[in-house]
Amino acid sequence: MNITNDYRRKLCSPADVITFIKPETDLITPLLAGEPYGLMKQLETAGHLQGNRLFQMFSTRDVLEVDPEKVKLISMFMGATERKAFKEGKLDLLPNHFSDIPALLKQTARNPVVMAVVSPMDKNGYFSLGANCDHTAALLSTAETVLLEVNENMPRTFGENQIHISQVTALIENHQALPEAPAVLRQSEKDKRIGEHVAELIHNGDVLQIGFGSIPNAIMDYLKHHRNLSIHTEMIPEKIIDLFDSGAVTNENNPFYKEKMTATFAYGSRSLYDFLHENKDVYMLPVNKTNYICELQAVKNLVTVNAGVEVDFLGQVNSEMVGGNYWSSTGGQADFQLASRISEGGKGFICLHSTAKQDTISKIVPTLKPGTPVTTSKNDVDYIVTEYGVAKLRGKAIRERTKALIDIAHPAFREELLFEAKKLGYV
Repeated sequence: MNITNDYRRKLCSPADVITFIKPETDLITPLLAGEPYGLMKQLETAGHLQGNRLFQMFSTRDVLEVDPEKVKLISMFMGATERKAFKEGKLDLLPNHFSDIPALLKQTARNPVVMAVVSPMDKNGYFSLGANCDHTAALLSTAETVLLEVNENMPRTFGENQIHISQVTALIENHQALPEAPAVLRQSEKDKRIGEHVAELIHNGDVLQIGFGSIPNAIMDYLKHHRNLSIHTEMIPEKIIDLFDSGAVTNENNPFYKEKMTATFAYGSRSLYDFLHENKDVYMLPVNKTNYICELQAVKNLVTVNAGVEVDFLGQVNSEMVGGNYWSSTGGQADFQLASRISEGGKGFICLHSTAKQDTISKIVPTLKPGTPVTTSKNDVDYIVTEYGVAKLRGKAIRERTKALIDIAHPAFREELLFEAKKLGYV
């Protein structure tokens, strides 16, 4: 097979490539940098579609303006524009564990069409999903149609995220800039204190899962003098480059691929994408491997770091809803929290500021409000960390948990929380 001729034969205009999508089929896209917005925008004017569903995840783009009778939009983890669309009824949310998305879609998607951004084809006819692998790579083998958006700005990465030209139905070229993560604002004193608390409990040689944001950044700043850390995570954040540069990360203890960082997606600035490009120290895996408990159960000294919105006296963590409005979804938090619980020597940290809205709202609460989702259950919770300290909940009874949480609440709320605890009979 002449791969160059095959490429030219399959190269289409955006309007033409959409004709390969049949009515009553389901469309699946990667998250963040892998989202093929050039292809997706064509759905707004594709008159032949009817009864289709688009499964998207953590979009950075404007939500498509489509008739839901033609294309129903379903998010699996909401970004900023998706939150607004969900509230307005223009988009629905599919509850899930990130690790389970491939299985969910294999069970429910009708004649699946995978659409994704990829790096340019190499000399052997392979494209790379680049900053992504996520659920998309796991669905390629069962997809009836594969439509690609080739973008020279997508880094070529190694791992189980390769697509051969022979697997491709049609493709377009669209060399627009990749979406970049917003710059994290200067770390607050709260972030730094939390970072210091968590870093003190991470040991040389641990295997680390960590994500994006001011608190994870602060934690990583305090890890630069650690040694022999391994990274097995779902998301590769920008700050991870500093840990490589400092010598803290060797990936010697990575149980999946020795001396390689393993992950399922990356999101950051152009500097991160350049760091990933043809970097043999990075190996991308599908999410049903990176996050799947059956894959993770043998990992020793697994340390997981995730964020919470609020936590109640039982230790139930809400990481999805803010002020009664859906903000995101479960993502990989429950996957990794459970994995760290069963890991020999593992630790699971849920980090949050003690208050919100300029210290007017306590994020440690007596009970979650009715209708609030529980992201991490009371049975899986381990450490809760605020700027006031660390509450080790695993192994503690309810009254012991209540006291430990009040001790790390903002001082202005401790008396009120103690009063509520007495009413509940928790002290």
